Amino acid sequence: MAKVMAVVKVMPEDVGINLEQLKDDIQKSLPEGVSLQKSAVEEVAFGIKVLKLVLLLPEEEGGTYQVEEAISKVKGVSQVEVEMVTRV
Repeated sequence: MAKVMAVVKVMPEDVGINLEQLKDDIQKSLPEGVSLQKSAVEEVAFGIKVLKLVLLLPEEEGGTYQVEEAISKVKGVSQVEVEMVTRV
């Protein structure tokens, strides 16, 4: 089965949230077969920071839906946005 790489932007609920801890919590919640390849913290504006994740997942029906659902259920996550998906 082919793999796809997805770049996901995660907005925290509050500016005071520890993004490193949030990343660890997200990594633990990922569905089976999905792996975190890279992460970075990006400043948006006025001290607001987002977490950018590069994920590797199996190419299957439904695309990134399961991953988005899993991440959005993590405590401290406000919003999940898939920025890019490409086949690897």
